[in-house]
Amino acid sequence: MFIEMIMENESMDLISPFRNHKLYFCNQKLASSSDSANMEGTISNLEEGSNHDIDKEEKAIDATKAGVKGLVDSGVTRIPRCFVHPPENVLKSSSKSSKISHQVPIIDFEGFESCQRSEVVNEIRKASEEWGFFQIINHGTPVAVMDEMLAGVKRFHEQPQEAKAELYSRNPKQKVKLFYGGVVLTKESAVWRDTVAINFQDGELDPELYPEILREELSEYTKHMTKISKTLSELLSEALGLRCDYLSNIECMDTQALACNYYPVCPQPDLTVGTTKHTDPSFLTILVQDNMGGLQVHRQNQWADVPPLQGALVVNIGDFMQLITNDKFRSVEHRVLAQEVGPRTSVASFFFPGAANKFKPYGVIKELLSDDTPIYRATHLAEFMGQYMSTGSSISVRSPFKVTRPC
Repeated sequence: MFIEMIMENESMDLISPFRNHKLYFCNQKLASSSDSANMEGTISNLEEGSNHDIDKEEKAIDATKAGVKGLVDSGVTRIPRCFVHPPENVLKSSSKSSKISHQVPIIDFEGFESCQRSEVVNEIRKASEEWGFFQIINHGTPVAVMDEMLAGVKRFHEQPQEAKAELYSRNPKQKVKLFYGGVVLTKESAVWRDTVAINFQDGELDPELYPEILREELSEYTKHMTKISKTLSELLSEALGLRCDYLSNIECMDTQALACNYYPVCPQPDLTVGTTKHTDPSFLTILVQDNMGGLQVHRQNQWADVPPLQGALVVNIGDFMQLITNDKFRSVEHRVLAQEVGPRTSVASFFFPGAANKFKPYGVIKELLSDDTPIYRATHLAEFMGQYMSTGSSISVRSPFKVTRPC
C-alpha cells in the first residue's frame, strides 16, 4: 500500500501510506472546548463562495486538528475542494470487468511446510510475476488477532479528539504519530483518510509508546507480522529459484513500519479517494483489511477489486523488490476508493532494511541475470527513498535507477 519517508540529515522516518503527499504534522494540544465550534466555522467557510483557495482550505482544516473524521462528525455534506481529485483519478472500473476478467490470486498456505510447499512456491511465483498482489489464507496468524487489531484501530480513531492529541508531532524521530490525509504540503489533492503511523526502523519499540487503547492488540499483531514476513521471505526466495534464506541473508526485510488507517464515510465518494493510486517503495507489504472493501489493483488498464476475505492477508511486491529481481517480480499501482458506507479500517505493514543498513547497496540479484543484463544500477535505502520523496507516487521511483545503454 504506501509509505512516505522523511529524512533529516541521516535520520529517516518510515511513516505511512500516502505516496505523493508530504504530510503536515501538528504538535500542539487541542483546545477541546472549542473543537466543535472551530470545525463548524471551518465547514461554513469552506462551503461559501465558488473560488476556493486550496492552501487556505487545508490550513483551515489543519487548524481544527480534527482530521477527516472531524469533518464527517461535524455533519459536512460536501467535501472541501482540497479533497477533490481529477475525474480520471476516481474513475471506477465496471464490476463486470473487475470481477470476471481480473481476480487477485488467493493462495492457501496449508501444508506449505511439507508436501504442498512446491505448489505454494509456484503460485507465489506466478502471482508475483503477473499481479504483484495476492491474498494468503491459512497462514498461521490467528483470525482473532487480526480482528482484534482492526477493532483496536477503529477504537483509537473514534476516541474523543483530545484523547489523541499527544500523538500529534512534527518530530521526524517520533516513532508513533497521528496525521491526517487531508492536510498536505503539496499541490496534490488530499485524501479521505486518517492514519496512525508506527516506525520500528531501529528494532523493537517500548510498548509504552503504543497508544494505550490498542497497546495489547498492537504488540500481538506485530509479532505475527514479523513471523509471517520471515515465512514469505523464504517462499519468495524459492520462487526466485534461490536458497530459501537468500532474502533473509541480504537483510532487506528486517524492519517494518505500520500504517493504521481509518477511512470515514464520505458524502461525495465520486469526487475523492481514500488513497491515491501508487506503488509501494518497500520490499514487501502485508495488509489486513476489514470487510468494507475499496482496495483496488491496476492491471491491464483496468481496476480490479481486492475483495475482503475473512482471515486473509493481502501481500504485495514493493518497488525495491522489483528492482533487485530485475523486473521479474512486479510492483503494481493500487488505490483505495472513498465510500458512502463505512468506516473502513486497515493495517499495512511495510518491510524495509533496518536503520543499520540504510546505506547498504542493493542491486539486481546476480543469480537472476544469466544472459540478461541488469535493468537497474545498485542503490541504497536512503537514496531510493530520497528519490521516492522527490518524485511522488505518480512517477515510477525505479526509473532514475535504470541503467543507461549506449546507442
